[in-house]
Amino acid sequence: MLNKFIDWLQKYLNPFADKLNSNIYLSAVRDGFFGATSILIIGSIFLLFANLPIPGYTEFMTRLFGSGWSTFFSVPYDMTMNIMVIYVVVGMAKSMARSLDVDDIQSIILSFVAIFILNPVILDKSKAEGIPVAAIGPSGIFLSIVATLLTVKLFSIFIKKGWRIQMPSSVPDMVSNSFTALLPGAVIMIIAVSIRMLFALTQFGTFQGFVLKLIQTPLLKIGSSYGATIVVEFLEALIFTFGLHGPSIINSVMQPIWLTLTAQNQAAFQAGKALPHIMNLQFDANYIKLGGTGTTIGLAILCTYFAHSKQLRTLGKLAFAPSIFNINEPLIFGLPIVLNPILMIPFALSPIVFASLSWAVTAVGWVPIANGTNIPFTTPPIIAGFLISGWQGAVWNIVEIFLSIAWYYPFFRIFDRDTQKLDTD
Repeated sequence: MLNKFIDWLQKYLNPFADKLNSNIYLSAVRDGFFGATSILIIGSIFLLFANLPIPGYTEFMTRLFGSGWSTFFSVPYDMTMNIMVIYVVVGMAKSMARSLDVDDIQSIILSFVAIFILNPVILDKSKAEGIPVAAIGPSGIFLSIVATLLTVKLFSIFIKKGWRIQMPSSVPDMVSNSFTALLPGAVIMIIAVSIRMLFALTQFGTFQGFVLKLIQTPLLKIGSSYGATIVVEFLEALIFTFGLHGPSIINSVMQPIWLTLTAQNQAAFQAGKALPHIMNLQFDANYIKLGGTGTTIGLAILCTYFAHSKQLRTLGKLAFAPSIFNINEPLIFGLPIVLNPILMIPFALSPIVFASLSWAVTAVGWVPIANGTNIPFTTPPIIAGFLISGWQGAVWNIVEIFLSIAWYYPFFRIFDRDTQKLDTD
């Protein structure tokens, strides 16, 4: 019965996963965020330096650098997280252009033109004009995704159809490419201006207002909810048990939502306001995925220190170090957990258990809401908990490690006994 069920899932799940992985739009969004990840993390860590939860730290820094010392650390944050659209669009447009086999530089430039035209312009008291930072920060991320994907797609249609100004072969490529983008660029700008004019006649005022009200805000509410978190985390782990990389498939959809929630928490943390979202990218990475997807840190400890089977002890020693940094592919494919009827059960269900428990202790106030510091997902547990939620987060990580050991122990013991028999055969 189990084999039939597995065969049925593979028959219908593999094609679906392949389509998601090969979808050029989702791939472009994923590549855009992955490309910007390093600087977003660095910027977030600078913000952490401005708010280290250490007694006497603020007073010490004030004596050393003066009352405005925290602004030195907030500038890198402002120039990364607060204008993340700029960095994400570069990676997103480049990835989309590569998939559609069109010029990536022109794709990036045209994407920015469309985004800037669609965004509102503000005027200060001194008559200086500019685009609001919010438009190129977390609040503008969904508009930038829509505008970039449509712009590069439209650009590729013009190129593939030959609707462009072609220069003689003797003209240098740099000059020729500029004229190639002339006609599609003009059409893209006309469309963007027309959209801006149409939305000026509506209650939304701008296309950005439309996206915020009808697309971004509902998606953020869903993405930050307990119910959506449970469903997404369960599906991610379940997909992994059939050999498909669940995080890669799910994150292409969820990462823009969770990262925006993280950025909103960061902004509130920086302003000294109440943090709005329990669920965000750091909650997912550091409270649900200790040791990796499936909260397998406990399983790694069991294999390393409590296995009777030589095979499991050896694998545990190899997998333990990566598990500390939340990388568990050695366990998933080495034990394996994939298509393992014993270990599949706790692995697939663990996100529900640990997401629910972490949500509960955060909701009642025992653990502070993750402060939005965008630390690397490879940050070891306990250190991660401390960085995002203070000492309470570190303590909760310790509790989770023991809970993970207890959660996996009955299933581990069965699997260890069966593997030990194979060792002696």
